Amino acid sequence: MGSPPSGEPAGPHTAVRVKELSERDRRRMLMHFLALVDSDRLLRFGTVLPDELVTRYVQKLDFARDTLFGVYNSKLELIGVGHLAFAPRDAMPLFAEATTKELVAEFGLSVSASARSMGIGTKLFERAAIHCRNGDVDTLYMHCLASNHTMIRIARKAGMQIHRSHGEADAYLKLVPANPSSVMQEAVEEQVAQFDYTLKANTRAAVKWLNSLRGVK
Repeated sequence: MGSPPSGEPAGPHTAVRVKELSERDRRRMLMHFLALVDSDRLLRFGTVLPDELVTRYVQKLDFARDTLFGVYNSKLELIGVGHLAFAPRDAMPLFAEATTKELVAEFGLSVSASARSMGIGTKLFERAAIHCRNGDVDTLYMHCLASNHTMIRIARKAGMQIHRSHGEADAYLKLVPANPSSVMQEAVEEQVAQFDYTLKANTRAAVKWLNSLRGVK
């Protein structure tokens, strides 16, 4: 359900900015998923999806129903994507008794092979968790292959209860209710991430403009 968490290859101290994604990000999301090698597709989707089905998955993403988060590098390439899908509590029999809320949230993530071991997976998970809290969802659920040690490590680090069965693992986390601090934290993180994205976009545009003046292709 997710490839190993990672970070931008610029260096170990690069800040990880998690931005909420929208329709305008769909093309770059497709590029991100198509670039995943077979082993990463297996971890993300539970099976090795061919390009056609990966494309269909991205085309069917509903930004009004689900929430997606991403991490961009300086080249405006998505190097990490988190997908937070919401479902009725009754649709998750294993966790139906874990909450009295109407919805539970399922989280999946993928990270580019070029951006490993910098904590992007953890940052995406943390952003998803606080988004659920502020949206009055108190149960965050993850499903992955039992061999997906990175996702299981993220789950354990977060204190999630893990259930293993037939080569697969299910984990869920009970979230504390929202408070003014959590609402402010998410708002600030999103504002900083949006500013970071705009800065990267403007820098990239300026470099292209300067190169065009110099006749550099």
